[in-house]
This record gives sequence, structure tokens and C-alpha cells, in this order.
Amino acid sequence: MVNTFLTVTTCLFVYTMRAGGAPVIIEMVDEWADNWNYKLEPDKTPILSAMIKNHTLPPTALGSGRLLWEREQDRTHLPQFVDRALQLLNLKQVAFEVENSLMSKVSCTACKAGAGLLQHYIKTGKSEKEIKETIYQFCTSLKIQSARVCEGITELFGGEVIYVLGKVKYSADEICSFVIGDACGDVYNPYHEWNVVFPPVPKPKSAPQDAPTASAPSFKVLHLSDTHYDPYYMEGANADCSEPLCCRLTNGPAASKEQAAGKWGDYRKCDTPKATVESMMKHIAETHHDIDYIIWTGDLPPHDIWNQTREENLKILKETVNQMSETFPGIPIFPALGNHEAAPVNSFPPPFIDSPDNSISWLYDELDKQWRNWLPSSVSNTVRRGAFYSVLVRPGFRLISLNMNYCNNKNWWLLLNSTDPATELQWFIYELQSAEFNGEKVHVIGHIPPGHSDCCKVWSRNYYAIINRYESVITGQFFGHTHFDEFEVFYDNKDLSRAIGVAYVGPSVSSYAGLNPGYRIYYVDGDHHQSTRAVIDHETWTMNLGEANVYGYPIWFKLYSARQAYGMEALRPLDWDILVDRMTSDPQLFDLFYKYYYKASIVKPQCDVACRKRILCDLHSGRSHDRRNLCQSIESRIDGNTGTTWREWIYNTISVS
Repeated sequence: MVNTFLTVTTCLFVYTMRAGGAPVIIEMVDEWADNWNYKLEPDKTPILSAMIKNHTLPPTALGSGRLLWEREQDRTHLPQFVDRALQLLNLKQVAFEVENSLMSKVSCTACKAGAGLLQHYIKTGKSEKEIKETIYQFCTSLKIQSARVCEGITELFGGEVIYVLGKVKYSADEICSFVIGDACGDVYNPYHEWNVVFPPVPKPKSAPQDAPTASAPSFKVLHLSDTHYDPYYMEGANADCSEPLCCRLTNGPAASKEQAAGKWGDYRKCDTPKATVESMMKHIAETHHDIDYIIWTGDLPPHDIWNQTREENLKILKETVNQMSETFPGIPIFPALGNHEAAPVNSFPPPFIDSPDNSISWLYDELDKQWRNWLPSSVSNTVRRGAFYSVLVRPGFRLISLNMNYCNNKNWWLLLNSTDPATELQWFIYELQSAEFNGEKVHVIGHIPPGHSDCCKVWSRNYYAIINRYESVITGQFFGHTHFDEFEVFYDNKDLSRAIGVAYVGPSVSSYAGLNPGYRIYYVDGDHHQSTRAVIDHETWTMNLGEANVYGYPIWFKLYSARQAYGMEALRPLDWDILVDRMTSDPQLFDLFYKYYYKASIVKPQCDVACRKRILCDLHSGRSHDRRNLCQSIESRIDGNTGTTWREWIYNTISVS
């Protein structure tokens, strides 16, 4: 999930730090060229043993802003645009939008001001030390964050950001259009444009998908995501602190009972205590003893982004891998890398950044060692290169794990060169083409959903084109990152009325923020002659965090199964498209979805018309930063259905009261 990246000055600083992906002409281009040969022989050894299982499927349906930099001595030296922009900022709104990836014109103004300010300092010859000191002073004097958070953010991110911005040459408009997307205009820059190359093989004719046969053998698959285990969580600590992460020993004891962190977690900005992780693992092992394999889509460390080290993140990685191995012995686990595994967060230099201080090899090499618990040695080459891999699960069934941090627009290293970092997408095409030749079906896993606003527009557009080309090969996509229980539908590029794919976005284990903990179970078409390898049904399991803290014991339960809850014939892309259409016209059905979206949290906020538009548009958008093409029909239909009856007005008034 997107990080709580502070507010105001620190937000502005971080906006530039997080501005990932703008492909620009830079100095020493040849030095950063990447000529890796992606045409590797796909692994052909199945991971799963031969099996014919008939799992019991779920039943089907029956029918005040503060102004920045008030000190004159600082303001008189700022560029005119920056000086004016800082006066206009609604800092609380900026902080909220950064934290929730809900960007608007205010976010755009903040981004441009922050980028312009840093560029101005670099241009005028300020040293790295001077720039860091200035940012720290702004952060502390305006009480944006505590002194230790201001210091941690400045030291952890400052050097790399200043280095990158010193190398690239483009305007703040270009930076922020690339980072924020639609809300910051669509500034054209030819260096932001690149396209993957498809082999000269005609696309097979698409055929309507039949609903999988429920009585056929199936796989039962566990999906875990966004654990965010916090080893320093402490019951009774202050859960209502002013820092990006609370409920920790360092936050001190709570001033009142209402502010105290619960034993099993908290709905506020708190991550997952050890007791909750252990309880969930024990429950899964006892309840779902017939799991065939596990997909695990990243984000292991907590949200203390100002205080992280490589050593601490690797320690959490090793502990979690060990726990998974002990809890699920003999069960294949297929992991994907989250954006929080790096230190600092979101920092994933492509392979051409190979200096010891900046290279990401410290993480990828350890991932290769730890993931070797479940993956064959044949994937070591791509894991160490870019933390992506391809494995054969069963004959005719392949799983591909992508490193979605190379689409992450918070990964500022991509400013140096965003063109298919690590040659991952070209390798992806090669694997899919090989699968098509071999008659294999493919599932794709990753962390950041490709349609999410955190994914670069150009990367997402190329991924969308790949899904279009290989729609008959890719029968499942699985992601995390948002912490919500949701999905994204993909459509034919030439006919946006025809759904061709769906990406499932699994719920988070972490309750951060305002959520109940949860996990997902999928039933996948299994081993038989006509197998589609498609998802037959899925369930979301959760526990009521509020009740667990009151009564002292968590009770994990099945919240819903998709086909039964939404009255769906099957879970084909067509069926999910129909569901989005139904929810657009049926507020009660949307309210049911919204309940599950928050995993039945008792503190979920009200969802007004703007909220409803945003969520339904997200479900309709497997391609990021393209709401103009993908969402106009949904938004216009909602606008046309917002006439309120007396009965609805009275009901809503009572509900709000």
C-alpha cells in the first residue's frame, strides 16, 4: 500500500524522491544501456506433483492548511512559481492524497513546488549537506513531523534523490505529469514513450470462455499479501500518534484507554503484531489443510519508512520465510516482491545502477537464497537480475512472478531511464510466447496492480497491450498493495466493451489503516483434459479486529464467497464486467461490495458519489492514468442516477445521525 509519506515540505521533498519512471535523455546514456539477453530457456520441471483433487467449492448463489516556508529569508530566494505555489497549498489535503494515492490539482501543485525547489537548490550549487539541512529545518519548524521522522526521511532518501535530479534534465511539469498522471495534465515528452516488441506471430482467434465445470478437479490456492509485520508493535502503546506509524514501543504509553493499541492490532496507523500473524497462520494451517499451493504478493516490513535499514528488512524477510516454511511444510509457495522490501522504500535501481552503495543486489541476492526454499535453481538468473521468474506449476500450467517495482512511479531511479527496466516486459513476452507455442496456460502474480495510480502510465499501457495479445494464454492475474479487497477488469484495446481479463487484488493481512486483517482462497480449475486453469470461485476470510481486542481472542471466519455474494454465474472476465455494470446501477449491490472492500471493518468511512465513482472506475481500469477512456460511461451513469427519493433521504439522514 502507498506509504504515509509525511506532509507539506516533507511531502514536497518526497514527491520528488518518489517521482519514478520519467524516461529522459541524460548524461552518459551508453553507461546505462541494458543489453541483457532475455531469451532464456523456460523451466520445464513441474513444481506440483500430479494430483486429481475435488475440493469442496463454496455454494453458488440462489437466484487547515498551513503555509510553507513563512520565513522571508527563505522565500525571497525561491523561484517565483514555487513561492506562489507554496502559498496555495492545502497541506492536509496533500498529506491525505499522498497517503492514499488519490491525486488532485493540489497534489500536482505540491509536486511541482517540491520538484522545482530541489532543482533550484541543485542549480544554484547548494551542496547535498546544505539541501538536507534546509529540508530538515522546514520539516521540523513547521511541525510537519517529529524531529526523528524528519531526520530519518531526510537522511534515508536525500542522497539518492539529489544524485538522480542532478543527472536528469527536464522540467517540474514533466516530472509531475509522469508521477501523478491525469491530475497533473498529460505533458507530452517523447522520452517518456516506449513500446515493447511483439514477435511476428499472429494472435490466435479469441473464443468465448465457457464457465468451468464445478465438479471437475480443482486446486485450492492461498493468497497472502501485505503482511507488514511490525516486530516493535506493543499492546497499550499510543495508537493515535502524529507519526506515519503508531502502536510502537517508541510512541510511548497511551494517554487514555481510547488511545491504547489493542493486543491484536488497531484500526489506526498501525501494522501487524506478531500475535496476529501467528494466530492467522495457525488458523490457516488447521482450517485449510488441503491447500495445494500459495501465492504470496509481498510487502513484509512495517510502514516505519523513516527508520528502515537493509539489515532490518532482511531480518524480517528471513523470519517470515522461516515461518511460512514451518507452517506450510511441503506446500509450494510462489512469492512476488513488494515495494516495502527495499530500504529506503520504493528504491529499486535497474541493473545498470551497479555501484556498491546504490545497487539493489543486496536484496535480490538474498531473495534468491530465501525463495530457493520453494523455487528451482533455474530461476536464479532472473531473480538476481530483477526479482522476477517463471516456473512450471503443472504440465500445461505456468506461473510468472513480476517485479512490479519497475512500474512504480515512486521509484525515482526510473527517472534515469524508465524504458522497460531490467528488460522485464520483453522477457515476459518471450515467456508468454513460449507458453503459447507449448499450449500452456499462465497465471501472473505481482505486487502493485497494473491499473493502480502507483504504476507508471507508459509501463501500464505496455502491460495492457501484453494482456491483450496473450488473452488466450493468461487466465489469472493476482496482485496486492492496495490493502483492499478488489479487482481490475481488462478490455480489448480495439473494443472496450469486450472484457478479456481480470486481475484479482487480494486483501491485506495488515489492518493499516481502518481495515480488518484478511486473506484470500482461490479455487482454480485443476488437472483434467479440458482444464482452463481459470479461477472457479474465491473466498475472503477475515477476523473482527474490534471484537478480538475487546474479548481477547481473534475468531477467523469466511466473510463471503464471490459467486454466492454477487450472484455470478462464473468468474470469467465477462462476469466481472457485468458485476461492475450492475453495481453502477444498483447502489445496494455496490454497498455490499463496499462492505467487503473494507473487509467488514466497523470503522469504514461513508462512501459518497465521488467515492463510488472512484472505486467503480478502479474496478474498470486495468490500465493506469487513463480514466478519460475507461471511466466516462460509468461516471455519467452514476451522475444520472443520483436523484434522491424522500425514502432515501430519510434513510441516509438517519444513517449519518
